[in-house]
Amino acid sequence: MTALPSVSNSITVRLVLPARATAVSELTGVIEKNGGVVTGLDVTASGPQQLRVDVTAAARDTAHADEIVEAMRSVHGVEIGKVSDRTFLAHLGGKLKIESKVPIRNRDDLSLVYTPGVARVCMAIAKNPDDARRLTIKRNTVAVVTDGSAVLGLGNIGPLAALPVMEGKAALFKRFADIDAFPICLDTQDTEEIIAAVKAISPVFAGINLEDISAPRCFEIEARLREELDIPVFHDDQHGTAIVALAALKNALRVVDKGLGDVRIVMSGAGAAGTAILKLLLRAGARHVVVADALGVLHPDREDIASGQFPSLLWSATHTNEEGFRGTLREAVRGADVFVGVSAPNILSGEDIATMAEDAIVFAMANPEPEVDPIAAAQHATVVATGRSDFANQINNVLVFPGVFRGLLDAASTRINEDVMLAAANALAATVAPEELNPAYIVPSVFHPDVAKVVAAAVQAAVKESGADEA
Repeated sequence: MTALPSVSNSITVRLVLPARATAVSELTGVIEKNGGVVTGLDVTASGPQQLRVDVTAAARDTAHADEIVEAMRSVHGVEIGKVSDRTFLAHLGGKLKIESKVPIRNRDDLSLVYTPGVARVCMAIAKNPDDARRLTIKRNTVAVVTDGSAVLGLGNIGPLAALPVMEGKAALFKRFADIDAFPICLDTQDTEEIIAAVKAISPVFAGINLEDISAPRCFEIEARLREELDIPVFHDDQHGTAIVALAALKNALRVVDKGLGDVRIVMSGAGAAGTAILKLLLRAGARHVVVADALGVLHPDREDIASGQFPSLLWSATHTNEEGFRGTLREAVRGADVFVGVSAPNILSGEDIATMAEDAIVFAMANPEPEVDPIAAAQHATVVATGRSDFANQINNVLVFPGVFRGLLDAASTRINEDVMLAAANALAATVAPEELNPAYIVPSVFHPDVAKVVAAAVQAAVKESGADEA
């Protein structure tokens, strides 16, 4: 599948053009001829003989952007000046800052927010630790924690290179749920050291969002932290993905008029996200599920699973595949109603999707390259979803994690459980009204004004009902 020009690979080129009538159209013409998309053109200065112009164009990737710049040089009389990568410009100096909520204009202000006034507040918290939620930033703060070992689409790039992603996550928390989130990139990939570090910083935060930590370590890290901390711990790669996938599947099944407990579901991917999706699907009522990984369909007798070396694979194998199917992913999807992929690119073809049941549903969520070309899949499946923003039905975690944490923080929750996650999935699915629902619209836009509020309200209610606010 050929990538399309995207704003994430856009450039702004400052150049000088001769002041002839056709110069601008010549310039935009060569950009479009070379596969670029002109998204902005501003004349910043003009003289008798020349125009100074800023041209913004979207490209497929960095190499394509270079090709577009070279194509611009072919226009007679053009002089190329500064070329700016808009993505890098957006990241200059980082994407976050801290601002004081109270003014510090004089000595009185200083005495209130710092010494000596602050001492009284410190002693109040020492006497009653619960006051920290009322009197400090703790009530509205989340730590976005990573070791940089499994950054989406990039792999094990380490903590420093992962920082821009964690900054972006924190920015999304603020934008969609008004939560103050802090990027915490740990310079260790040792399980015990990560657990110890998160426990050590936990007094500052009302929740922990684990991010981009590789499997199987992420399972133990999350489980231990949930057991040892008195604030909710949420691994978004697992549970955020699972909640959005379940919500999307609920609506997709409404489109094709099938029931979750009746359909045959084939999953590709048995890592962190795949395992979480599987558990939530089963909790929601799915009964006929087959899971495959790179070695084929999971079953208890498979040598690597039977050895007990991989507990998460053993759990998945013993809770699925009721008919004892043994074979490949391609063989498994024949006759299936639903395909859910969180694995690797281009492992299925349109021909494979054609073997699925009538009114098939395909969720190809590997990013940036899906398990099957969405265009090819749509020739045979009724509903197709991906993790990409340039196709319909983007299954994006930003639909979930801001609202989930807003609800957890507002409820002063001490933990998160499957009841809370089911409530979030049901609320997200319900934001798509019956009259809006169709094969190309099974999940709302990430900019839907009600998504975070609706999810937060459902989570807050579920916390109270399930007792997740009790220490």
